[in-house]
Amino acid sequence: MIFVTVGTHEQQFNRLVQKIDELKRDGVIEEKVLIQTGYSTYEPEYCEWSQWIPYPKMLENVNKARIVVTHGGPSSFIMPLQVGKTPIVVPRQAKFDEHVNDHQVKFCNAVAERYGSIFVVENILKLGEAIMGYEDLFKAMPGKQESNNAKFNAELEKIVEEML
Repeated sequence: MIFVTVGTHEQQFNRLVQKIDELKRDGVIEEKVLIQTGYSTYEPEYCEWSQWIPYPKMLENVNKARIVVTHGGPSSFIMPLQVGKTPIVVPRQAKFDEHVNDHQVKFCNAVAERYGSIFVVENILKLGEAIMGYEDLFKAMPGKQESNNAKFNAELEKIVEEML
């Protein structure tokens, strides 16, 4: 399954919702797709969708998904990272009336460059390529997501062992 979320920002993200629907229609995406559409006005015809999804169900969908596609809001792309998924992130852009400015583009590119833990797709025409080549993109990632909890626990364990 592919799970897509546009978050809760009060502007539409029709560009992403429509492109995913077209990729499904055209057979580029063959598996099930579920889209959380938020304030988007485009209603998908080829994908399952819901305007809003409660957080526990969002988490369940992220866990079930083979690929998670999100907008560039940190809460939306951090959740997949927390459960070990590497999301494809499509930042909202001001020129499409998706946000007030292009901070998502700048922030997402900075995260991708610094940590290598997300795939950023600015040009929506390249989204199909990213989805079809997801496994190869993942293998070529410069950084792998590491759990801060795991690091903390390992360091704490060393301290405790030294004390005993």
